[in-house]
Amino acid sequence: MSDLEEFQAQTKEWLAQNCPPAMRKPLRSEADACWGGKDFEFTCPDQKLWLERMGAKGWTAPQWPREYGGGGLSHEEAKILKQEMAAINARSPLLSFGIWMLGPALLKYGSEEQKLHYLPPIVRGEVRWCQGYSEPNAGSDLASLQTRCEDKGEYFEVTGQKVWTSYADKSDWIFCLVRTDRDAPKHNGISFILFDMHSEGVSTKPITLISGKSPFCETFFDSVKVPKENLVGTLNKGWDIAKYLLTHERAMIGDAGGGLFGNRSIGQLAVDSLGTDAQGRLNDSALRADLAGAEIDGWAFLLTMERMKDEAKAGPKTAQGMGARSSMLKYYGTELNKRRYELMMASKGMGALEWEGEASQDGELPRAWLRTKANSIEGGTSEVQLNIISKRILGLPGA
Repeated sequence: MSDLEEFQAQTKEWLAQNCPPAMRKPLRSEADACWGGKDFEFTCPDQKLWLERMGAKGWTAPQWPREYGGGGLSHEEAKILKQEMAAINARSPLLSFGIWMLGPALLKYGSEEQKLHYLPPIVRGEVRWCQGYSEPNAGSDLASLQTRCEDKGEYFEVTGQKVWTSYADKSDWIFCLVRTDRDAPKHNGISFILFDMHSEGVSTKPITLISGKSPFCETFFDSVKVPKENLVGTLNKGWDIAKYLLTHERAMIGDAGGGLFGNRSIGQLAVDSLGTDAQGRLNDSALRADLAGAEIDGWAFLLTMERMKDEAKAGPKTAQGMGARSSMLKYYGTELNKRRYELMMASKGMGALEWEGEASQDGELPRAWLRTKANSIEGGTSEVQLNIISKRILGLPGA
């Protein structure tokens, strides 16, 4: 038996013994997902147990080094873990901006003390992070940000505002871009800092979207004191970290389109709503063709993501990680996810329009459908991604 075969057998056995039955069922709604954090309320004891067991093994961040709480797995071993979890329909034990975005940035740019201090609690789901990037006048042109960070001798003082801060009202800490040199060119003079969301002077205000719900918040900083040791990397060089983190954010958002249809069968949803013909096929032949096409495209996108990740691991290490290719994943993945929800709405028929009521779980599907419209805006609009692809991958001239 090869080392990988042995690892697969051990992983399969461990998951069989340690993944609670309740964690082998599809998520009923976003409320079933585990985000962790100091104030997170678990939906059931099994959810907490599953996080504790996976966190203890470091398998919430399987490829992070063991000395920082991760699993220390190779890329091949991590793929096996993912496959074996899928085989038993195991839920992800933890959703985390700390794992998806901050962690990779700290591993590359953080000091040894910062890695040891911040990464293990992220792995165990003990601290929930949010991202302080966008501002009212700095969205796609992020480098125009104006949140001030002034050196007060013993500490930094942060004053300003962020917007579209996902789950800011539920987060423990924030990783934040601030301007530390107001006279430098806009891409210079930006620094990357971390601070506690419970610090004096921090406040949040939820933003309600067209769906009636939203993870987004306005976030305000009024003379917030931040310890100087919370600066990541070099003062005024935070834009390098920002760009690196964005490649991970865009790949993360693109992943939303790579799950095919998750644990939910759109085909079955359509059959339940619209019925079948004499041959047992979905009655609506046009919808049937659209469903088949979306599933094929979903599988092709999954394979493309795996190929790009393999190439990124095998290729030379660069400051930008996947670089412009993350824009390809972000663009196509978000468009595919919007298409998926359009099909889910079509498959449900008139029932998809129910906005309130027990049968629709208070309009879970139409609210989620409306939420997907933001996928092609957040993390850089689709238009911005297409510009990046045309210039940096296709080599086309600018306008």
